[in-house]
Amino acid sequence: MAIDEAKTFTPINIAVLTVSDTRTSADDTSGDILAARVTSAGHALAARMIVRDNADLLADQIDAWIDDPAIDAIVSTGGTGLTGRDVTPEALSRIDGARDIPGFGELFRWLSYQTIGTSTVQSRACAIVARGTYIFALPGSNGAVKDGWDGILAEQLDSRNRPCNFVELMPRLREV
Repeated sequence: MAIDEAKTFTPINIAVLTVSDTRTSADDTSGDILAARVTSAGHALAARMIVRDNADLLADQIDAWIDDPAIDAIVSTGGTGLTGRDVTPEALSRIDGARDIPGFGELFRWLSYQTIGTSTVQSRACAIVARGTYIFALPGSNGAVKDGWDGILAEQLDSRNRPCNFVELMPRLREV
């Protein structure tokens, strides 16, 4: 990460969404890891929720957070696998005005390959930007959350990262 120390860090408001039929607040370890990394990086944890693996419920919650001016980005964990219950990418495809960020999934799988080898092909990690809000979908394992945050999001959500970062684009995301 190339941090420009002459720049001021701009914290953003991030919502954490755990996608699971089985996890509760008592055992949501990947959500805990993600929330801790968000706040330790200096950002605000704007909201946190667990939603069942249901594309309609997920899309509704994501839409509500997109429409909340107090939320700049959403990071989800879970629901990106290949089974029938893994529907996070399908939920994201239902979001009005969504634009894919294809490099996110590609980079995630490249980073994940360093850790878990070819098993990374089972991940459908992805990202979109919709109506001025970033949405990043990570797999539900603790390792995947660490790979995604530490290897991509920590840098791209730091306004001092050079040569460019997601934060500096935020004022222009709603341009037409």
